[in-house]
Amino acid sequence: MSQSRRMSLIEAGTNVVVGYVLAITTQIVVFPWFGLVVSIGDNLAIGAIFVILSLIRSYLLRRLFARLR
Repeated sequence: MSQSRRMSLIEAGTNVVVGYVLAITTQIVVFPWFGLVVSIGDNLAIGAIFVILSLIRSYLLRRLFARLR
């Protein structure tokens, strides 16, 4: 059974939110291990960049695999 557009949107939105929270949490924990001191605002911006890149990567890979089918 295929997924409805609404559920696809909910899944994509959930993926973005979880990815963003995970990115921020990881940065807050890992950056200090490498001596990087970054403000919360900078962490939020860096996390947003990673999330945007992740969305682009996921979309392009999904389209590639759809084309290969």
